[in-house]
Amino acid sequence: MRIQTPLATNVVGSLFPLLALCQDNANWISVGDDGRSFSLSSSNVSYQFHVDPLTLDLIHDHWGAYAAETVPDFNGVVSGWGTAYTYRRREFPDLGRGDFRVPAIHIQHSDGDTVSAFSYTGYDINPGKPSLPGLPATYGSEGDVSTLIIHLYDNYSDISADLYYSIFPRYNAVTRSFRITNNGSRDVTVLRASSWSIDMPNEELEMIDLYGDWAAEARINRRSVTYGEQGFRSSAGYSSHFHNPFLALASPSTTESFGPVTGYSLVYTGSFSADVERWSTGWVRVLLGLNPLHLSWPVAPGEVFTSPEVVSVYSEQGLGGMSRSFHSLYRNHLSRSNYTFETRPPLLNSWEGLGFDFNQSSMVKLAKEAADLGCSLFVNDDGWFGTDYPRNNDSLGLGDWTPDPAKFPDGLGPYVEQVDNILVQNTSEHVKLGLWVEPEMVSPDSDLYKRHPEWCMHAGNHNRTLQRNQLVLNLGLQEVQDYIITVIESILDSAPIKYIKWDNNRGIHEMSSPSANHANMLGLYRVIDNLTTAHPEVLWEGCASGGARFDAGLLHYWPQSWTSDDTDGLERLYIQFGTSYPYPPSAMGCHVSAVPNHQTGRTTPLAFRAAVASMCGSFGFELDPSTLTQEELDTIPKLISTQQRINPTVINGDFYRLALPDQSNWPAAMFVSPEHDSAVLFAFQIRSALKPLPPPLKLQGLDPDAKYTVSNGTWEQNWSGSTLMNIGLSLSWPTSDYESIILTFDRH
Repeated sequence: MRIQTPLATNVVGSLFPLLALCQDNANWISVGDDGRSFSLSSSNVSYQFHVDPLTLDLIHDHWGAYAAETVPDFNGVVSGWGTAYTYRRREFPDLGRGDFRVPAIHIQHSDGDTVSAFSYTGYDINPGKPSLPGLPATYGSEGDVSTLIIHLYDNYSDISADLYYSIFPRYNAVTRSFRITNNGSRDVTVLRASSWSIDMPNEELEMIDLYGDWAAEARINRRSVTYGEQGFRSSAGYSSHFHNPFLALASPSTTESFGPVTGYSLVYTGSFSADVERWSTGWVRVLLGLNPLHLSWPVAPGEVFTSPEVVSVYSEQGLGGMSRSFHSLYRNHLSRSNYTFETRPPLLNSWEGLGFDFNQSSMVKLAKEAADLGCSLFVNDDGWFGTDYPRNNDSLGLGDWTPDPAKFPDGLGPYVEQVDNILVQNTSEHVKLGLWVEPEMVSPDSDLYKRHPEWCMHAGNHNRTLQRNQLVLNLGLQEVQDYIITVIESILDSAPIKYIKWDNNRGIHEMSSPSANHANMLGLYRVIDNLTTAHPEVLWEGCASGGARFDAGLLHYWPQSWTSDDTDGLERLYIQFGTSYPYPPSAMGCHVSAVPNHQTGRTTPLAFRAAVASMCGSFGFELDPSTLTQEELDTIPKLISTQQRINPTVINGDFYRLALPDQSNWPAAMFVSPEHDSAVLFAFQIRSALKPLPPPLKLQGLDPDAKYTVSNGTWEQNWSGSTLMNIGLSLSWPTSDYESIILTFDRH
């Protein structure tokens, strides 16, 4: 429905009663009887704001636990050195009218000025949720989600803004994005676009975010929110290793299991900015959206700019409750792959075994060795392509996606047929083949670059800086998009390839303009949308030197991403626990590699490495089977069998971080099925210690009234859910480092 409201008159401060206008969706969206106060609510949460009666500016009231009424700020006008706009908790803050805090929207008009004055004009309420043109976003039917659209207009510039709020009641989640329409006769430029903006009250808060670098992703960072600006951003052209497009704000007393927390996740893969600013009033402004250094987006007359979506969830069950909301929402209403809820095949990747030095015979031999271990997917990594510039090292051939005739003289078809004829050990299942690709990149020594040097990202006559001996293709150009779609389609048409590992191994330098990054992202989304839609039978995995693009944007298109190039078992515990704050473990890929680990030099037991890898949706190996001992060859099939048995619970279950590796020598986590009838526990000992003794491990998420059979595969015990959660387990650990225990729980 569309409601147009007249200019408001002054009203005295009072409780704003709410009149439900969306009866079909369980009153998830309600509007005050004055037509100017709004609430998106479920039984657990409320998001509330209203229209200022004098200026028609939007004022934020509340985001958190459910509240039956909207309560205005009774502090009245706050005096100070600023204007009235300085001392308001604004919902869509602009720049230039006296609000000196960081704005959510910043537009440069054709005459050069950057003042905006958006005023409320009306609203719509729609069941379900519209898609975002050209962008990944959450989705759902009217039984899952309802959407409020707030209409604003700047009469001075003829620019309209539509704010899209959607509530997913089942997940305690609200999403937000906006659209800017140029209704004037001259171009304007969007300089800053924060999809989420909120002014929180004066409360003591701590910010949690994820920082890192290559092979050290997703380290948990928790700090107090003090006066002034604090935040983080990626200027790498991608979401990046350095910072993840996620943050949370929590009370200092909030823990994993108790206390209030709001989480914010940007559904986007490019450069981004997260800004948290505590003002003189103590209010805290939270902004999440595009990085203004990489925006300056031109909007011609009649055109529309759409901001990416931000998902926010509220939890009173601590950071764990926040994570479970994100996980469930993203599995059910963001990821759209056929494999999202499916058990993933155990795989062996060729890279650690053969690198660039292989041919068809050696690859088939390695695939047979993988099958003998129990792997049903064999992945041919880098080095399989290139004719004039064969990919025999990492300086050649990127962009030339044709099989190297020296390695595969008859093309991929006969090679894949040979692999497909291999039987997996002790099964009737045949091995499937997957390929590594890096389609967004080009080598200077390649046929593609020789033909089209103008296709790479470059800035005038500046140096075209190489990183990992390669350049970035400009996917902002449609001809580049079409080329990538065509060559990947030709690969998939040439043979029954069942898995694609899509890599990206460098950031973007020398952009032709600030807007080139967002144009590149829109082009990337078009390419991946086309390919994944046309080939739903393929299991797609994202990779960017590990976790440099582990974000909600790409999770929309493929069900899993390579979490890190660091495959050391201990380091992976930190990386995976951190990544799980916003992203479901079902979307993580983790493999068992050889020891000593080639990144850290550390040697950990095979069972420990396998247990860490089994905590992820996708499990596999990065090693050369010919170098394994007989004991390892005998053990790996058993580890795969265990992993496949518990993988459905890992894929579909609710995830509980019981003890973090940052805080305990005995980190642990568990997955509980949605019906609470099964669970799997992963527990670890980092260092052997005589004292102190390990604390009892209290489980979570079980049915307290049910009895569970607890098993490690060789013994069984029966305990009630209440005993397991309130007394806990006292696990017995060997006197050795890097130990692991996997227990399963089955309800009677």
